[in-house]
Amino acid sequence: MTIQTSSRYTKTAVVLHWLIAIFLVGMFVLGWFMTDIPKEAPKQTTFDVFNLGVYTWQVAQEISPRAFYFNLHKSLGITIFALIAIRILWRVTHKPPAFLTSYSALERKVATGTHHLLYLLMIAIPLTGLLMSIYGKYSVNWFGIELIKGADNKGLRDFFEGSHEFVGIVLLVLVALHVVGALKHKIVDKDDTLKRMTFK
Repeated sequence: MTIQTSSRYTKTAVVLHWLIAIFLVGMFVLGWFMTDIPKEAPKQTTFDVFNLGVYTWQVAQEISPRAFYFNLHKSLGITIFALIAIRILWRVTHKPPAFLTSYSALERKVATGTHHLLYLLMIAIPLTGLLMSIYGKYSVNWFGIELIKGADNKGLRDFFEGSHEFVGIVLLVLVALHVVGALKHKIVDKDDTLKRMTFK
């Protein structure tokens, strides 16, 4: 294991932290957006992503908007799973920097517990989503590349769907607490906690 002598995280850890954070926020937004799309919407080959007029996505074959966004959600979920695996591997092989000396014993325990739970939930949410897809009717595709055939098991699909939604809610709450904690260190404590996870 590489010993981290600096008070900051490595550049690789910083990049993975913010990349995964952006992906997760995007996935929550996408998840809420796609569930309201009607199943009977006509098929098409061009999609104005999130109907914002910012980016248009072209696909090879006509599909419904609901299918497009669900496939996009699955593809991004698989990508996040891979990034999280890399982040965990990096964490295991590179010891994180020591806590700031200004942290109380309680703050150290809360920070450690929160980070461990975040890692657990970050594994659980794409895993339950993947299992939900595997037991669905349709194949699991990664940006159009078929990876796994759907097993079409409604009972298991429904179980993992409920698990996926539950984990998502818990993760969202924990991320919100994580952000509040970081802001507390920045605004109230005025310490260097946030600087540890930046490039500056």
